[in-house]
Amino acid sequence: MNAESKEKYLKAALVVFGVIFCLVYPLGYLWPSGWVWHGGEGIYYLQMIAGVYAVLGVFLIVASRNPGANRSLISFAVWSSVVHAGIMAMQAMGDPNEKGHLVGDIPALLLVAVVLWYLSPAKEGAG
Repeated sequence: MNAESKEKYLKAALVVFGVIFCLVYPLGYLWPSGWVWHGGEGIYYLQMIAGVYAVLGVFLIVASRNPGANRSLISFAVWSSVVHAGIMAMQAMGDPNEKGHLVGDIPALLLVAVVLWYLSPAKEGAG
């Protein structure tokens, strides 16, 4: 894939993932077993994490205008998604009540990380 194609797909991915991140709160109500932790008792947790992801989502959408100027934000989205998914996977495997996350938010975050990593703009002076 050439650089122009990657940038076009990256811009689209940033918008799509940004919008999805802004929708974490409604996703928690549509598919609680895949998105809400603690059996839904932790509504404050859902509100907090939804707020953090909504802010990241807005910034990803804004970054879609000029991905090359936003490499560090894209890298943060990649690595924070990997770390978040890894921690959640360990917790979900250890708690039978949280197994739904293994087919919900965990693979979703890994998809975000892989797609954004693959499409990320090259460092200046590279390639």
